[in-house]
Amino acid sequence: MSYELNRKLAARREPLPTAARIDPVTADIVRGAFETVCFEAATYLGRAASSPIINQSNERNAAIVDAHGRLAMGAVGTPHLTFVNQMETRWGLMNQDRYDWGPGDVFLGNDPDHGGGHLPDYCIYGPVYDDKGELICIQTLQAHQGDTGGKDPGGFSLDATDVFTEGVIYPCLKLVHRGELRRDVFDMVVRNNRFATFAGDIAAMIGGVQHAVRMLDDLLGKWGGETIKAAINHSIEHTTRRVREEVAKWPDGCHEATVWIDHDTAGTKDIKVQVACTIAGDQLTVDLAGTDDRQNLVGVWNTFANSRSYVMCQVVAAMDPTIVKNEGFFNAVDILIPEGCIAQPPPNRPAALGSFHPACEITEAVCIALSNVAPERSQPQLYKIGMPNMVVGFDENGMMWMDQGVDCRSMDVSAVEGLDGWGSCPSALGSLILSEAEDAESRFPILNISREMTTDGGGAGQWRGCPGSLNVKQVLRPTSAMAWMVSADHPLRGLRGGDDAIPYTNRFEVGSPNERAILHTAQDLLPEGAVIAYQHGGGAGFGRPLQRDPEAVKEDVLDEYVSPEAARAKYGVVLTGSLDDYSLAVDHAATEALRAEMASIAEAAE
Repeated sequence: MSYELNRKLAARREPLPTAARIDPVTADIVRGAFETVCFEAATYLGRAASSPIINQSNERNAAIVDAHGRLAMGAVGTPHLTFVNQMETRWGLMNQDRYDWGPGDVFLGNDPDHGGGHLPDYCIYGPVYDDKGELICIQTLQAHQGDTGGKDPGGFSLDATDVFTEGVIYPCLKLVHRGELRRDVFDMVVRNNRFATFAGDIAAMIGGVQHAVRMLDDLLGKWGGETIKAAINHSIEHTTRRVREEVAKWPDGCHEATVWIDHDTAGTKDIKVQVACTIAGDQLTVDLAGTDDRQNLVGVWNTFANSRSYVMCQVVAAMDPTIVKNEGFFNAVDILIPEGCIAQPPPNRPAALGSFHPACEITEAVCIALSNVAPERSQPQLYKIGMPNMVVGFDENGMMWMDQGVDCRSMDVSAVEGLDGWGSCPSALGSLILSEAEDAESRFPILNISREMTTDGGGAGQWRGCPGSLNVKQVLRPTSAMAWMVSADHPLRGLRGGDDAIPYTNRFEVGSPNERAILHTAQDLLPEGAVIAYQHGGGAGFGRPLQRDPEAVKEDVLDEYVSPEAARAKYGVVLTGSLDDYSLAVDHAATEALRAEMASIAEAAE
């Protein structure tokens, strides 16, 4: 477990050796079949899993990795998982003789220091061989598990100083040998988890991989191993070329961005993430030099594989969405991450909270930098939530339950050039369908009181950020609650002159004598009936607010996204009439005069 291992895992792989020649149409047919296989695997898991974070919230991803460890296809799931799978399976590939790989085998990996993300992201994978016994590819299926068997439920230990505190670590564990479940191993994995639903979840992941492997076996039977290898090579080469063509359209130059995390979980303030995106012809280089490398930090360590993945999520978002997401992106983009910084920590550092921060700040910084060259696609792929309010308790039978707070909310949906922030779910979560209030209330002793968008909760701009929501929840039994509060001092940054989003805030035991603001971290006991209220920051604005269409501002006021006071103070729009009877109208002459005055003041201040 070392930086040298990270370099080996991230090293570029050669194309698969094959004597077959393939035409673009056949290659694309195979690529489409791979996409279908991934969809089938992820859908299988979503329908068979027991826990709501998988079967309701959809935090899962399927991908196919080739025999050289290259990402051949990823589909259906949260974007950052797509770009971690190949790193996690590469460790197994590098040690396949040691672990006796063969047809019908299924493995488990979740090790942050062996190509993984954080411990809750379990990766189940199975090798696929052709009729000659040659390894062609590996089917992977990754999903977030509710617990990892560590010190604290869920694996999110606010005071963890090493990864061992957070749970059980599996570099490469064989669950199925030649098609037969290893019952002793399976039972050991299940025993090291607090949740009754876990056995069903892990069984569903195994079943999903086996289902997809059978589909790939059929595909190999139809086309043959040589053609499939040629199709994989063709698809990756095509993506590499497409990515370079996109970069070549951007002007040469270096674009830097610095963003901050309020504090680590021990209270150390202002954790720095620094990114420089350099464009030289058709080459894009993303360099995290200057990112915080203090070794005494707690809770803000993002694994090397995760950091690469979060960089790539934002790079992908800045490009043509029709480009197939595979290893070609990594072939065409250089990602430089200094050893020892919070984006590539020393071995055995805690990893659970790093998937929130600094992961989000990495994507935010890349987004700010690339907004200079791809403003119409610079939507931050992040969730600045710190961590959700997790509430934990026990039922009548002594079985633990946990509401992880992965539920409906409006947050972090920033504007891009030409488009206001939309919807009520940050795009970073991809296909993560935040669970419904009714589903959570049927599973846990909680009551969701309100989830209302907050007026003036989005950053002002020529294009406006989506307002954040105030989520109010009541616990119906005594529970414990955990939270890590950030994005209050450093909320989501506005782009190209747009205003920042509103800060996050969080309060426990609202309306009681014990009401308190959570300013840093919390691991509190809440009495029956306690109310917690989490104000989510909204999206940031894009472009200067004084350039926004006054009629659009009026519509925002009518929709209660923007208050009449903010319409004047932020946007320089003078309204007549009343919101109460919907008689609002723009006084264009007065608006023009006020905007000229505000612009003059701003220019003098600069």
